[in-house]
Amino acid sequence: MNWDDLRLFLAVARNGSISSGAKQLGLQHSTVSRRMRKLEQDLGVRLFDKVPSGYALTDAGERLVQAADRMEREVLGVDGALAGADLRPSGPLRVTAIDNMATTILMPMCAGFSRAYPDVTLHLMVSNSDASLARREADVAIRLSNTPPETLVGKRVLTVASAIYGSPDYLERLRQTGAEPEWLGVDCCVFHRAWTRQACGEQAHGMVVDDTLLTQAALREGLGVSILPCFLGDADPGLARWCEPRREWDLGLWILLHPDLKRTARVLAFRDYMIGAIGAQQAAFAGTA
Repeated sequence: MNWDDLRLFLAVARNGSISSGAKQLGLQHSTVSRRMRKLEQDLGVRLFDKVPSGYALTDAGERLVQAADRMEREVLGVDGALAGADLRPSGPLRVTAIDNMATTILMPMCAGFSRAYPDVTLHLMVSNSDASLARREADVAIRLSNTPPETLVGKRVLTVASAIYGSPDYLERLRQTGAEPEWLGVDCCVFHRAWTRQACGEQAHGMVVDDTLLTQAALREGLGVSILPCFLGDADPGLARWCEPRREWDLGLWILLHPDLKRTARVLAFRDYMIGAIGAQQAAFAGTA
C-alpha cells in the first residue's frame, strides 16, 4: 500500500472534505479526489459516504484511519529522529502564530530571522487554533497560554499583559458624562470571551467580532471598549487605555515544538533567535513601554 495515498486519506478524513484536505496538503481538489477513488478501487471497499456537510467515514474508513494513524506515528518518528542529524540550519520551517501577533510585533522578528538564516525557508502560518505539532502540520507554534499541552516541549518566554482600550474621543466623552462604557462583543478566543463576560456582565452588544484585529478596528471607530493585549493597543495611536492592565488577564507567551524536533538545527535556531528578539520587546508585551 502506498503511504502517500494513506497520507491523503488521513487529511480528507481529519478535515471532513476533499477540498479542506487538499488545501492542507497544498494539492488540487481533482488530484485528491482521483487518488481517493483509486484507493477505494484498490482496496475494494467504500471509505467515505457523501453527506451534506462533506464526507463521513464508513466502517471500513474508520478501521483504515486507525491503521493509518499508527503508520503515521512510525513515519514521523523516523523523520524526527533523522532530522536531529542536521548540522546547519537549512530547509523548510513551518511556524504557526496567532494573527494579532504574526501581523504586528512578530513580523519584524521573523524578517530578521530570515535575513540571519537565508538557507531556512520560513513558512509563517496564521492560526488562532492549534495546528497539530504531533502530526507535523507545523514545526513550531507561538502561542498565548497559561496551560500549554504537556505533550510538547517549549519555553515560556515572557508574560503578555492586557488592558481595556477605546478611542481617545470616546473615552473622553465617557469621562465628561460619567456614562458607563459600551462593550464590544468578542468571540476571538476563550480568554477574551470569558474576560469580556466578567467585565460587562449581561450587557447587550451593539457589535460582535471574532478577531482581535477586527476588535482593534472597531474600537478606533468609537464603537465602545474592549480588552486588547498591550502590545497591540499601546502601539495604536487611535486607541487609549480606559484602565491599567489587570494581572488576572496575563497570559504566557510560549514557543512550543514537538519533542522529536528538539535537536533539529533549523528549529533550534528559530527558537533561540525568537527568544532573544521577543525578550528585547518585553516592555511592549508587559504594557510598560
